[in-house]
This record gives sequence, structure tokens and C-alpha cells, in this order.
Amino acid sequence: MPAHDSAASTGHHVVVLAQDGVYPFELGIPSRLFGAAESGYRVTVCSPAGTPISTNAGFDVVPSAGPEALESADTVIVAPVDPHWLRPSLSEELVDAVSRIRPGARVASICTGGFTLAAAGMLDGRRATTHWQCEPVFRSWFPDVDLDDNVLFVDEGDLLTSAGAAAGIDLCLHLIRLDHGVDVAARAARRCVVAPHREGGQAQFVDRPIPVTGDASTAATREWALARLDENLTIARLARHAHMSERTFVRRFREETGLPPRRWLTRQRLDLARRMLETTDLGIDAIAVSVGYATATSLRNHLADALGVSPLTYRRTFHPVPGAAAARREPEPVTT
Repeated sequence: MPAHDSAASTGHHVVVLAQDGVYPFELGIPSRLFGAAESGYRVTVCSPAGTPISTNAGFDVVPSAGPEALESADTVIVAPVDPHWLRPSLSEELVDAVSRIRPGARVASICTGGFTLAAAGMLDGRRATTHWQCEPVFRSWFPDVDLDDNVLFVDEGDLLTSAGAAAGIDLCLHLIRLDHGVDVAARAARRCVVAPHREGGQAQFVDRPIPVTGDASTAATREWALARLDENLTIARLARHAHMSERTFVRRFREETGLPPRRWLTRQRLDLARRMLETTDLGIDAIAVSVGYATATSLRNHLADALGVSPLTYRRTFHPVPGAAAARREPEPVTT
């Protein structure tokens, strides 16, 4: 399923686990983003002992709950701490707190919060990420974790980890998108004045500064392409619009977006297709053509690769309205 089981009902309980040395900015991200979604989320901040915790910013935070809140959480998010507070093993209080997470809960971490999950053994044999600067220590302490230190976040289904600072915003928007679709996530992003979507596999940082002159940027071509997703947008055509050689265009595009052009186009087309599946009653064939795929089969394959579901399954989940009845009766393709 593309949505978390509890998300469809009201009162989806998000519990943020905060520890001594917590970063205040990242601690506030879940409350701000899930609150902006206005989709039935309830956010609670707890500490391992239910007592005030220190931050790395020179003030203390008084949580609203103790570790018992984790027992009723639908989603648990472990907030990050200053690296100076990190240890390869958990305190007795943290061991007790983590053990209270109920089976079936979705568990995520922001930045160095992944160290807590790794120390609890929850990431062994799993792919995960953390802030790129913490990579050497993380690998040394937790060799059984498949660490990818150059992505914004990693979604392993029931376990999600993200990189530092603003990547926590991307993670929370991703969770909202999984629960309620792209329109709700985009609405939350607009209210928080942040980018609505950065792909999890995007690099954590760019190697060189983004060019400041219009002639050296691919921004205008990206805007031009977004208005023509239904057309055949080859690298050659994009490069001509940007008045660059293909090699220069691809290099600058990656510097500015962290993605190669074809992958970026695929992401934009899938996002548009998802919005159309959620908000219109158009048939799958019509949507495929509208977003630049030659056939409905191509759209089905791309959506299955990205989300593991068919367009009809996605529509049933995020567009359960009477007007979509005819589209729902469209037969599922038989694959072998």
C-alpha cells in the first residue's frame, strides 16, 4: 500500500523522541510540517524519562510526555542530537524508551537520530542514511548497516532515515505524501514556504556553487520543460533551449538539481501523473499521454518502479470519490 495503514483515519499519532543535546530546529520540523498538512495528525514530543532535556543551543525543552507516548504512536520520529552527545550504545533510559515502540509503528529518524536506531539494532542489514559529516563514525560504530551518506532520505518501508537539517523537511513531506497524496503534501509545503518535493535519492550537497548568471543556469529550461512534459524532451532539445552543448547542459543540470536530466523529467512526469490520478477522473491512457508517456503501460511501469503500485490502485487510495467510479472499473492489466 502506498499509504500507512492508520493514516486514513483521524488522529494519526506522531511521536517525536527527543534526547539531551537535541537540535531545536530539527526537533520542531515534524510538528510544523504535520500541523501544516491539516490532515488529522497529532504530534507529541516525548523524552526517554519524561523530564526536561537540554539542547545544543543553550536552553532546555520540556516535553509534553514521557516514553509511554511511544506505545500509542502510529509514527515515531527520532530527533537528532549534537554529534558530541553521540555514543555507540544506548543508555538504559533510551533502551527502555525504544522498547516501548509498538509493533507495526512506522519509525523514522532525522539526521543523527539514525544513530539511536542503529544502536538499538533496528538498522542492521538495512539501508540507511545520516548527515554526510558523520559517515566515518557511523560506519565505524555500526558496520552492519548499509549506509548511503549521499542521499536526502532512505525509505525502507517501516524504517526511514534522513540526512541533516532541511532533509528532515523532505522526510516529513515524503511521509505526508505517502499518507495523503501529493496535493496535501504540496499544501503543507506551501504553508511552510519550502520546496514541495525533493527526491530522496538526491545528493545531500552539490560539489560546486549554483551559477549566479542566467546564461549559465538551467533554471529557465527547467521551467520551459515543466510546461511541455507531454512532449518529447530529449537531452539535445533541452540543451538547445539552454544554448549549451549537451555535455555542458548535463553537467550544469546535475550541479543545480543533484539529478541527471532524464531522471528529473521522470520525477516531474510521475508527480504530474499522481496529481491527475488524485484530482481528475481521466482514464489512465489519457493521463499517460498528458504527462509524456507513449502508452499507459509505460506509466504503469514507471509508477510501479517508484511506488510499487498500479495507477488504479493509487487512484483508489487517494481519489475515493463517486466521480471516479468509471475509472475504477477499468480492468487491471494482466502481467506475467
